[in-house]
Amino acid sequence: MTQSPIANWNYPTAIKFGAGRIKELPQICIDLGFKNPLLVTDPFLATQKMTLDVVASLKAAGLGIAVFSDIKPNPVDSNIEAGLKVLKAGGHDSVIAFGGGSGLDAGKVIAFMAGQTRPMWDFEDIGDWWTRADPKGIFPNIAVPTTAGTGSEVGRAGVITQESTHTKKVIFHPLMMPKVTICDPELTVGMPSKITVGTGMDALAHCLEAYCSPFYHPMGEGIAVEGIRLVKENLPRVFKDGKDIEARAQMMSAAAMGATAFQKGLGAIHALSHPVGALHDTHHGMTNAVFMPYVLVFNRPAIETKIARLAAFIGLEPSFDAFLRWILDLRKELGVPHTLKEFGVELSNIDVMSKMAPEDPTAGGNPVPLTESAARTLFEKTYSGAL
Repeated sequence: MTQSPIANWNYPTAIKFGAGRIKELPQICIDLGFKNPLLVTDPFLATQKMTLDVVASLKAAGLGIAVFSDIKPNPVDSNIEAGLKVLKAGGHDSVIAFGGGSGLDAGKVIAFMAGQTRPMWDFEDIGDWWTRADPKGIFPNIAVPTTAGTGSEVGRAGVITQESTHTKKVIFHPLMMPKVTICDPELTVGMPSKITVGTGMDALAHCLEAYCSPFYHPMGEGIAVEGIRLVKENLPRVFKDGKDIEARAQMMSAAAMGATAFQKGLGAIHALSHPVGALHDTHHGMTNAVFMPYVLVFNRPAIETKIARLAAFIGLEPSFDAFLRWILDLRKELGVPHTLKEFGVELSNIDVMSKMAPEDPTAGGNPVPLTESAARTLFEKTYSGAL
């Protein structure tokens, strides 16, 4: 007799989805009992009209509000420490995480660390380390994404770079999940083309790696498949016309779906991308996009039949080769660099990166084991363009 699969599943929070729904933020804060939230965002967004309008609307509703924006594109531990000082000095009781992946992750981790007495690294996503946290010391947060990529708005974790080791680490706790998420595609209309592409390819990488992961999560797998279809049909549209609000909305859905699906697992795309991002401060989604076809080919022995099935669903010839051609054509259409060399990343620290990649927490979800030797080969192939 065969055994039943055993797995732990979790699904996201309340999502207010649709154009114009940012106007509901003040009332949502009031309904949740927020009196003095801290809005966490990045330095660029902090100066933009849409952010200033949000702050004004919160003040008009009688809420105490301050803005913290001293965070890097890949947030580091000192950014979190600085945010915590502002949070405590201002007597804030909650956090509004506002922006792309950096603002969302930093905001969520600042809210999580608000009342903790242990160091942040004690809560890395390893085993049951999250149980070390004092749940009473976790402040509630609301997430408002302004990009369509990371899906951090529906996640229970934040990725922070440890400055002393130049290593990206995942800080996790179930109560880090936003109480409410507002997905308003109008907030993404002003995204520069390069960010639209990078974040969109990040959403695709999340869905694709979740789909390919060997772990058992049929609900996550189904969400990943539809997320990939939405990217295929809508990312080229928003690249051509950034004001296409319908396509912008569909990409926001794909981003949230990717982050929901990757509970099933990620893989070598992320495991290779994280060391590059930590050491070279590259855009995470664009780095994923550079590695994508090389990892697909590496994983082919384990995923060929699955990818053929996926290709059929998204309207391609049902074969691995057709899917790979689509990925390559999409990257070319969107201006994604084909190699690490074109991306401006040299291999001077390939020894360090080849050791970091298999140790990355995402590596375990790859359908083919990612060894140090395999990682080195993938770095070399991605640098030279040898598919």
